[in-house]
Amino acid sequence: QVQLVESGGGLVQPGGSLRLSCATSGIIFNMYHMAWYRQAPGKQRELVARIRSTGSTNYAESVKGRFTISRDNAANMMYLQMNSLKPEDTAVYYCNALHSNEYWGQGTQVTVSS
Repeated sequence: QVQLVESGGGLVQPGGSLRLSCATSGIIFNMYHMAWYRQAPGKQRELVARIRSTGSTNYAESVKGRFTISRDNAANMMYLQMNSLKPEDTAVYYCNALHSNEYWGQGTQVTVSS
């Protein structure tokens, strides 16, 4: 049984930081390309950042220089360090795993507001 479980979301003031975690089980983690997506109310789900099985990364333009994606293959974990948060970063953030199949987590809410 595959599970992707996000944690670390919450309410933060503009300019603040959060670190999201994605704990995985049931997949051969080091073979999967991992990613964070987000979906704001009334908007489509969008890619935030991806880290491939090789370790290469790419980011949405809107988060470049502020967010950092990383993975720990030994722990089957993925992370998203989010700095200099803005109100427009408010969304539900989802963990995604892609290889021969695709899997999603249930999401964690991030709210950036004063």
